[in-house]
Amino acid sequence: MTDIPAPSPAPRIEDYGLVGDCETAALVSPDGSIDWLCWPRFDSGACFAALLGTPENGRWRIRPAQAYTQTRRYRPGTLILETLFETATGAVRLVDFMPPRDDASDIVRLAIGESGRVTMEMELVIRFDYGRTVPWVSRLSDGTLRAIGGPDMVVFRTPVPFRGENMRTVAAFEVAAGETVPFALTYGRSHEPVPLSTDTAAALADTEAFWRDWSARYEPAALDGNVTLPAHWHRAARRSLITLKALTYAPTGGIVAAPTTSLPEWPGGVRNWDYRYCWLRDSALTLFALMNAGYYDEAAAWRDWLVRAMAGSPDQMQIMYGISGERQLLEWEVPWLAGFAGSRPVRIGNAAAAQTQLDVYGEMMSLLHQARMGGLPESPEAWAIQVAMLRRLRVIWREPDYGIWEVRGPARHFTFSKLMVWLAFDRCIKSAETFGLDTCPLDEWRATRGEVAADILARGWSEEAGAFTQSYGDLALDASLLLLPSLGFLPEGDPRIRRTVEAIEQGLVVDGLVHRYSTTQVDDGLPAGEGTFLACSFWLVEALVQIGRLGDAESLFERLLAMRNDIGLLAEEYDPLAGRQLGNFPQAFSHVALVNAAHRLAAAKVGSGGGAEAVRTG
Repeated sequence: MTDIPAPSPAPRIEDYGLVGDCETAALVSPDGSIDWLCWPRFDSGACFAALLGTPENGRWRIRPAQAYTQTRRYRPGTLILETLFETATGAVRLVDFMPPRDDASDIVRLAIGESGRVTMEMELVIRFDYGRTVPWVSRLSDGTLRAIGGPDMVVFRTPVPFRGENMRTVAAFEVAAGETVPFALTYGRSHEPVPLSTDTAAALADTEAFWRDWSARYEPAALDGNVTLPAHWHRAARRSLITLKALTYAPTGGIVAAPTTSLPEWPGGVRNWDYRYCWLRDSALTLFALMNAGYYDEAAAWRDWLVRAMAGSPDQMQIMYGISGERQLLEWEVPWLAGFAGSRPVRIGNAAAAQTQLDVYGEMMSLLHQARMGGLPESPEAWAIQVAMLRRLRVIWREPDYGIWEVRGPARHFTFSKLMVWLAFDRCIKSAETFGLDTCPLDEWRATRGEVAADILARGWSEEAGAFTQSYGDLALDASLLLLPSLGFLPEGDPRIRRTVEAIEQGLVVDGLVHRYSTTQVDDGLPAGEGTFLACSFWLVEALVQIGRLGDAESLFERLLAMRNDIGLLAEEYDPLAGRQLGNFPQAFSHVALVNAAHRLAAAKVGSGGGAEAVRTG
């Protein structure tokens, strides 16, 4: 009699793998269940939403029908996920991928017999509109299954016999050594013809070639002839770069912060946000990492996206947009989803789009200066927008804002925001001087840069705290100021840099990992409680390098690498006590910081003093 596999424990956030086609992405659990997919775009409604609810909210699972063990990996240099199921009767490799798009979007799953003979089971539960809408399902004359709900259509094709059962599609089949059993799910608009069938073997070859060609271009040695990453650092950085590429939206050049919404920053808590949008800050930092690794095509595409998204009056600039430049990102709560591990509310949209966050100006201006320094052809439209943005920034820089962490408490004069204002003027001055961009008020910019610097030094430094503090007039610390050594704001060796880094070590580090700030000491408008922030912990690695503590930096970096999941992915935060990842997944910010830290450490180890930087551009 066939053994029935034991019920799988509830997955942790880091248990998932990612597949995607640079337009959307799916999360796959270790037991072969696709529990999250928004189709056809990152910000579309999810047709598989079990991640934030139950199986009834949609999933697609393929696994052995008997007890098994599993291991998984990505094919090297690709986003093709392979899960190896081993049973008492044989082994099956499940290969999951999303081919780069032509006219349609597909998810392909291949069950490949490795040894023996294994009985497998499949369950397909399609629920449009974030797990709410049960589709109208019909079987077409060629055996294709078509599911329609409002504007959405999904078609399912496989040679395996399947049947309907309790509003699901199920199948049982066997795979013998040397056999491949294909499954393909394709998205289309319900008013259009049924999409053509997919040649799954050709799709696999095309997908592998796409990712291998892209990832093979990563050569950190090209940044500095003396810099060579240790092999395991190189593998980690390349995996992070592939993940960042997967978060780009190819049709427009937009970059999402993560492909998920509402994965909690603390289990059972309310800090659950929708990250499927394009933050100017996150996009800029992502592109720094890509450019520092030699990828400039993505920077050119994002610059064009920025020109379109920013069209209009600079005083209407938002800190985030939709992936095509949409401005209306209204936040609402999904009452029918229970939330990951019961963490509610589940939110769609993001009200932070309406916030003023002055630091965004600095990250964007720094990125565009770096792009010019790297040889990206000049764009008159982009420079005109930069000039207009600085005209606006000269008016508003003295106002309080909501900061890099998007607090939902009162606006304040955040020190990091003011530092980024200084950076915005400094980098635009450098661009104008270096590239002869004379259609700008250089004297005004220089004067404002000096005013901002004087303001930061007078009001951002606290002798009592022994550090630059989170905001003017308080004693709270903020991990964003770990980036201070990279900015060029203070002379190298200024004691205030070391004192700030060491104060953050003493005040915000728990079990060696860094909190953004103390949620019990700072009024951010939300109940206290969140994990340590992985990007900030990588920032500490860089800061330690810059104050001469290379051994400590390397030890921390190795520890952070060990916190990735088994296939190299990171969420936004980490709970060191429970040993689990928290927040949306995978998170661009974390992977950006990993790449930058790897490059800086490698440069420091050979004594070059250079390497990739989080926001510095020369």
